[in-house]
Parts: sequence; C-alpha cells; structure tokens
Amino acid sequence: MSIETAFAACEDMVKRFDPDRYYASLFAPAERRPLLFALYAFNHEIARVAESVREPMLGEIRLQWWREAVEGARDGQPRAHDVVRALAELFARVGPPMELFEAMIEARSLDAANETFADLAALEAYCGQSSGVLMRIAALVLGEDIDDLAREAGIAYGLTGLLRAIPFHAARGKLYLPLDMIVEADLSGDEIIAGKAGPGLKQIIGKIAAHAAKRLEAARALSRSRRALPALLPAALVPRYLKLVTKPDFDPFRDPAELPLWRRQLAMIAANFRGHI
Repeated sequence: MSIETAFAACEDMVKRFDPDRYYASLFAPAERRPLLFALYAFNHEIARVAESVREPMLGEIRLQWWREAVEGARDGQPRAHDVVRALAELFARVGPPMELFEAMIEARSLDAANETFADLAALEAYCGQSSGVLMRIAALVLGEDIDDLAREAGIAYGLTGLLRAIPFHAARGKLYLPLDMIVEADLSGDEIIAGKAGPGLKQIIGKIAAHAAKRLEAARALSRSRRALPALLPAALVPRYLKLVTKPDFDPFRDPAELPLWRRQLAMIAANFRGHI
C-alpha cells in the first residue's frame, strides 16, 4: 500500500466528515495538505470511538489501540491502517511532540466515559485539549508553534461545536454542558437529554456562546501568523455559528445549526484575505 493511497483515503475521510477543516486545509501549501488531512483523519477516528461503543471500557480499549498505533507511527513502524501510515509520514516530516497526540486521545477518553463537566472551566479544558491541541499540531505542520493562539481559537471553535451538537450528544445520553449552569437554570440533565429543556437551555446556550465569542476575541488579539492561518481558519466560522444558535427562536432539537457550504467558504476566504481569523 503506497503512501499516496493512504493520503488519498485520509483526504476523502476529512472531506466527508470534517468539511470545515477540509476546506481550511485548501488554503495551506499544496505539499502540506496531505499531512493536514492525515492529522484531521486521525482526529476523526478518535472522536468517533465514543459513538461506536456502548461501554466506556470498550472505548478505552479502542483508544489504547490508537495510542499504540501513534507510537508505532512515530517510531516509523506503522500498523496496516491508512491513517496510521499517513501519520508515520507526518512524524517523519514534521516530528510533532508525542505528548500532543496523547493529550488528544486523553480528551477523547471523556467522550466514552460516564463523566460530566462541573463548570465552564472544565468544559474549556476539554476543548483546549481536543480542538486547541489539534490546531497547535496543524500549525506545527505549517511550520509554526502557536500554543496560546491555538488554545484560544481552539476553545472558541470547540465550545461552538458543542453547542451545535447538543441534540447529537443528547441522543446518545451525553451532556457537554456545565453542571453548575444546568442547576442555575433549574434544569436536570435528563430534561436536556429528552429535549425538554425550553428557555433554561437557551439561557445556558447564551452564556456559553458569549464565552466562546470572548475566546475568539482573545485569539484575535494575540500575535498573528499568516503561515499558520490555515490551521486556525475553522475558528473564522465561530461568529456565524454563534449567530445561529443564539437566535431568539432557535431550538437545538428542532433547528439544525448548519451553514451553507458557500457561506463557510466565503468566511474562510475573507479571513485569509485579511490575514487573521
């Protein structure tokens, strides 16, 4: 199996399941795009582990497989898997720190576990360890290390993504909302999972959306790196997504929080033109 075949499989996976990051990658230099597709395909693989298992232990077993697979890729001994083969090339050409991949996998352990988030700080830590670390590795692929900027932009995009995915996660009995906010809104987790939250849920969405917007502003205030911009471009969609989920009549269990592809593309083109998210 050739590396070109592995890269093509990764590109197809990202285009199908992670279009925001796929189109953001098209702004990267052509020789870097396959490495970004490899990274984002890996992210998709570990993110969907929780969706494919019913028991936390089974999820941990699959994530352990990925831990060992990434170690093998780093050591130049990849397993016979398209994404792992592509990751081996990423390690060979870029050499990103192994601990960043370990952090991403650890974050995904929470997805499969029966755990909740006590407060907004805990939810932000999760987003930083997943979305933020992913942006940092993508920036390393592009030749920049932008730890603080990637963390802020990643948290903004991660929080926004969780708001958009409330009905998806509720359908599998998982809450990605701070427990203290749920109590303050006089709700229960069971009500949210059942789609019966009403105005209380809108209150929670509004608070998290406002904080996501602040994180985006913090990212925009940091030093800019045009070379790393394709790694950050998904965050340019945050204002448009937040506008959707904070509409007065928005119901997450009724209204899909989606944007037409052309609007997402235009937002990324505009951000690329101005040189920052």
